[in-house]
Amino acid sequence: MDKFFGITESGSNVRTEIIAGFTTFFTMAYIMFVNPSILSATGMNWGGVFVATILAAAIGTLIMGFVAKVPFATAPGMGLNAFFTYTVCFGLGFHWKEALAMVFICGIVNIIITVTKLRKAIIKAIPKSLQLAIGGGIGLFIAYIGFINAGIVNISGAVPALSNFTTAGPVLTFIGIAIIVILMMLKVKGAMLIGIITATLIGIPMGVTIVPDKIFDLSALSGFGDVSLAFFGDIGFKSLFVEGRGLIVVIIIFAFSLTDTFDTIGTFIGTGRKSGIFDANDEKALNESKGFKSKMDKALFADSTATSIGALLGTSNTTSYIESASGINEGGRTGLTSVIVAALFLICLPLVAIFGMAPGEATAPALIIVGIMMADSFKGIRWDELDEAIPAFFTVAIMTLAYNISYGIAAGFIFYCLVKLCRKQIKDVHPILIGATLLFLVYFVLMAVNRI
Repeated sequence: MDKFFGITESGSNVRTEIIAGFTTFFTMAYIMFVNPSILSATGMNWGGVFVATILAAAIGTLIMGFVAKVPFATAPGMGLNAFFTYTVCFGLGFHWKEALAMVFICGIVNIIITVTKLRKAIIKAIPKSLQLAIGGGIGLFIAYIGFINAGIVNISGAVPALSNFTTAGPVLTFIGIAIIVILMMLKVKGAMLIGIITATLIGIPMGVTIVPDKIFDLSALSGFGDVSLAFFGDIGFKSLFVEGRGLIVVIIIFAFSLTDTFDTIGTFIGTGRKSGIFDANDEKALNESKGFKSKMDKALFADSTATSIGALLGTSNTTSYIESASGINEGGRTGLTSVIVAALFLICLPLVAIFGMAPGEATAPALIIVGIMMADSFKGIRWDELDEAIPAFFTVAIMTLAYNISYGIAAGFIFYCLVKLCRKQIKDVHPILIGATLLFLVYFVLMAVNRI
């Protein structure tokens, strides 16, 4: 096992990898319940989507662990599931089976651009300042997710506001943050995992953690047949390209693919580069048969296949999860971390009640602490140079405030090209970066015109 995953070579050990796997799992386990809640609004069977979510996460993460051998977990992406439900189905009137068909096609497109090395070429084209901004921005983004999950930041009103702490949830989150901070200052291994478990237990008397009535529950399995392979019937591929809908279908697939691709790229740059798993600036590693090239190629391929697999199972786009940063921060460096995450997801099928005990208020502290760690990237940006500061600022601000990694990357690209154009240095910008920027601009225009 050590030799297969290269655990010792990566500077890790089995215990650390296991702890990292548990930590990543607990910080992203919320998707098992959130994803079905969002997709079931379209008429999809809640239990079926629940099973599809778990299987898609497990299969995609196993591919990431055994093929790419990197510590990233995959699952149906937040934001992409909302786009699936509220824009494609509700806004544009597509049936959920047709939406699944488009997600499947998106996965195929992503596989093609990965095999042709276009995805990795995009990563190589991103300048260092933007890579650092993306990494730090993702840190703030996931910290913001933590604050929202905990109810510390209230976004239900016209203006986001701080919670008044009249409920126990935000208080539990601060207790969890304090526990993790203390343990980290004392250099205790597994600080985040211990913090999550401890906060979950403390949440029982506080009324935040709900103790399940039963341990085993297989009721969700009965609905899986309703959503798996659902788009191969009369509604799905057959009804997708009816007269007058061809252009809008292409635009939706483009939107799915663009968002999925840049969410993945943002995750890999933001976490992999800082930890040393990937180093997009090491030209020697980029050109060698080992190291960056093989790992990145396989990681991107694993991520691409996960989307199509997820659609076949019955869920929206599956993508690499930024919450993987929590396990990486605990020292996870190899595919063994991913295998542990996948195993825990599979265990959840009959033990959903037990694993579902950990409330968002107990896992939020890990996301917030990871955000602190990733803010380290900001120090590498030359904020006194407007050429770097402007694109970097818009990357971070839009990513966090718009609650969307891809939009933040788009803003950074657009302003980077604008700055270079004003400086009469546009010829120094990589053609792929210019092309990606133009695609983003087209996407935003089409989004406005077609209300996507």
